Amino acid sequence: MSNVKAPRSLRFDAAIGSADDTSYSATKVSAVASLIAVASFSGAEAQQQSSLPPVNVDAPVARPRHVASKPTSDQVRARNALRRAARRSNQQAQQAPVPFPNAGGLPADRDRYADPAAPYKGDRLQASGKYPEPILNTPKSVTVLTKDVLEDKNATSLKSAILSTAGVTLGTGEGGNAFGDRFFIRGFDARNDIFIDGVRDAGVSVRENFFTEQVEILRGPGSSFAGRGTTGGAINIVTKQATTENSFYNMDTSFGTDRTKRVTLDVNQVISPTLAIRAGGLFQDAGVAGRDNTTDDRSGAFVAAKWTPIDAVKITGDYVHTDLHGIPDFGVPYYRPGSPAPGNIFTSTAGGPFPQFGSPANNFYGLVNRDFFKVQQDIGTVSTEVHVTPDLVLTDKFRASRAMNNYIGTIAESPVIATPLSASTITMNPQSRYQITDVVANQSEATYKFDTGGFKHTAVGGVEISRETSYIDKYTGLSSELTTGTPFNGAGSISGVNVFAPQYTYTPFTSTPTLSGLPTNLAIDTASVYLLDSVNYNDLVILNGGIRYDDYSIKTSGYGTVAGATVFGAQNAEFGMPNFNLGLTLKPAPNGSVYAAYATSSNPVGAEFDGTSTAYGGLSPVLNGNSNQIFGPEKNQAIEVGTKWELFDRHLLVTAALFQTNKENARESQNITPTTGTATCPYPITSPQITSSVSCITAGAAYWVRGIDLGVGGKITDKWSVFGGLVLMQSQVTKSNAPSPQPLLYPTNVGLPLANIAHQSFSMLTKYQLTDMWELGGQAVYRSKIYGGTLLAANQGTSLPSYWRFDAFAEAKVDKHWTVKLFVNNIFDKRYYDALYQSATPFVLEAPGRAAYLVVSARY
Repeated sequence: MSNVKAPRSLRFDAAIGSADDTSYSATKVSAVASLIAVASFSGAEAQQQSSLPPVNVDAPVARPRHVASKPTSDQVRARNALRRAARRSNQQAQQAPVPFPNAGGLPADRDRYADPAAPYKGDRLQASGKYPEPILNTPKSVTVLTKDVLEDKNATSLKSAILSTAGVTLGTGEGGNAFGDRFFIRGFDARNDIFIDGVRDAGVSVRENFFTEQVEILRGPGSSFAGRGTTGGAINIVTKQATTENSFYNMDTSFGTDRTKRVTLDVNQVISPTLAIRAGGLFQDAGVAGRDNTTDDRSGAFVAAKWTPIDAVKITGDYVHTDLHGIPDFGVPYYRPGSPAPGNIFTSTAGGPFPQFGSPANNFYGLVNRDFFKVQQDIGTVSTEVHVTPDLVLTDKFRASRAMNNYIGTIAESPVIATPLSASTITMNPQSRYQITDVVANQSEATYKFDTGGFKHTAVGGVEISRETSYIDKYTGLSSELTTGTPFNGAGSISGVNVFAPQYTYTPFTSTPTLSGLPTNLAIDTASVYLLDSVNYNDLVILNGGIRYDDYSIKTSGYGTVAGATVFGAQNAEFGMPNFNLGLTLKPAPNGSVYAAYATSSNPVGAEFDGTSTAYGGLSPVLNGNSNQIFGPEKNQAIEVGTKWELFDRHLLVTAALFQTNKENARESQNITPTTGTATCPYPITSPQITSSVSCITAGAAYWVRGIDLGVGGKITDKWSVFGGLVLMQSQVTKSNAPSPQPLLYPTNVGLPLANIAHQSFSMLTKYQLTDMWELGGQAVYRSKIYGGTLLAANQGTSLPSYWRFDAFAEAKVDKHWTVKLFVNNIFDKRYYDALYQSATPFVLEAPGRAAYLVVSARY
């Protein structure tokens, strides 16, 4: 009998594969399959040798031979099955493994958390330990902007991706906090609730998307999952990671009517079956559609590596550098007709952004030769994953990052209304910041799977330790840089600037602004421990619960001016914050779920890391012995009930939820003007040097936000994809200790809705595949009116109008390597506004006008 080798079998090792990098193992051969193969081949050979046809030879005696017999039908089926198995085994041994069974041929640069047959539909969250169930079974409203969604939105920054998503509103930078990515989710400030691969990205920055795989918006309180804050929700950026599946080489080149020239590279190289390296780069030179002088230039690079020395160990590392720079746009002024009553108290809510009353919409109110912004991020991460047993996984993630937010910008505010209106003037008020934020964090986690009867548990225990520090300074000399003869108001601002034709835009400068050298320093140390458990009973009932304790400590020190003298002060605070969550999911069908969930969260003082005062969520140093009272954390509770269904062959996820979030012990701010050197707050601030108004911080306010959250993502047919949502909210202040700043309009804050958020919002992205070559798509976005107010209530009588915006795109697949895409954003050139400052006469941020982009993509 000849030696016949059994074909290698490719085995899926569920014990070793992980949710974020499911892997196949081709190193082991099934003993049973091997024995069957050897026996079958050997038996067939022996039968052939024993049944050869008779042969005539020249011999004196011919021996009779058995007549050859045909193989039976069972033998034929067995032989063909073995041949097919051998072919499949050889093909799979040469082909890269995929995380979805029976989904071969997927590109290696795909989104690993999305449905491969419907890439608009997110299936899982990156944090597979904390959220082990599919999104369908997770008792929480989740919006996942997958790789394909980001590409079809042409979203090159986190801001552009988030603002075209229902339920999220943009906020402005203000005197006490930085300009940058400031988002409100479900009505709550989330500017320091942004995470990169599950680690908090502290400090307000401006974030690019060239290194982003997908963006996850987790709505509702989540302190038991993510730590402090996360009252309205959290945003998690999932970065591109190296893969050993296959090498690829991607390039995208964009040209836009807003002067955009953009190139991104993304290369993955498989070095060996256990090692891969991925790298990418970015270059952008751009303006902003509909805005004069504003520029938006960017560059960056990332590198990631993956090493699996053995099947049970995976080590990954990545580093990201971004550099965004240009001339910033701090918006346009706001017009309020009529003369205000004494104390800047208005009696009418009429008015709006000046472009609605005839001023050129593209007017730039900054100073080209002075204003600038430069935002940089450097983020390095090393992660280790060890499968101790098939049921026990240990992970560790270490992160070190540095972010710089550096700018001088000009705010157009305090309008002086004239007749005719075209003679009205504003004051150009400089705003500046130099902020360096460093973060060192380590997360260690153990995931253990076990059964108790028919209940399958996924328990997660973790420890997180982090240190966040920030150095915040500002520029001086802003009042002495203009040429002689330019009017000033004595505070570095320029008054008498014409609203319709600002006359100082191109004024040259004779000096360079310098940093004051009197910074504010903040440091936050956090040590956290948590335990989560997800219990699945036969895919019929799923229980979800968790507890977390955060030991939070903040220290601040800095300089200020009292009676013309520079003084130094410091202040500390420390809190212990327990939080928990509970969820119950029922599965009436395999493709559907109904759930109810309850969760808590805490907002300690100073948690808004960019804030330089308690009024803005930060913590200011105590100067000259004056107390800036520290209050306990704000407490939040939320309940949510909802349902999720996968329709159309489970390629379309439809979600609906009702929610309410209550906040207690909310902080407020009010300005008190002393008459005898003592400012009467809920606590005394006494100093003979105090002669101007002081900001008093109070606690004990309360409010709620409730609403309905609808979402959809995936494919309706093989050719029609959709992604969108509708969020309808109500809000109300139920307790307030601060007086209304406009008592003639609103006698009290109680009963008013929250300020600076859109209570109704809608978005829908859709595309249709016309032919194998052509796809057409578009996007509609709606935002309701936004009311202005001071920190909490909509109490200023100001507002931004509602708007609809429409985009469109067409895609041509030239061949398997080249794609050409044409985008037209804001088709009807709608002039709309994203956010307004909390003032009776605010500045407002104007959104870009119409722009077209041609994107040429190469995939090899």
